[in-house]
Amino acid sequence: MGTGITAEALRARLAELLQPSRLEVVDESAMHAGHAGADGTGFGTHFRVRIASPLFAGRSRVEQHRLVYDALRDFTERGLHALAIETL
Repeated sequence: MGTGITAEALRARLAELLQPSRLEVVDESAMHAGHAGADGTGFGTHFRVRIASPLFAGRSRVEQHRLVYDALRDFTERGLHALAIETL
């Protein structure tokens, strides 16, 4: 059974909370089949986020990543296992 988490759902949440000027969300779950956190469906567990936001101005990379993690906290609680973040 999958997590029901989609790239589009993550994209919508990040767009709503972080007002990004650039945003790309890629579901990389299929590349992690058999790894920890994979649920066997190939979807909804491992994502890559590339994001630029005016909210990142003046913040360290750690603070920028924390904003992304905080925005997606409920997805993590629902089964999002891995999140690779590239802030731009």
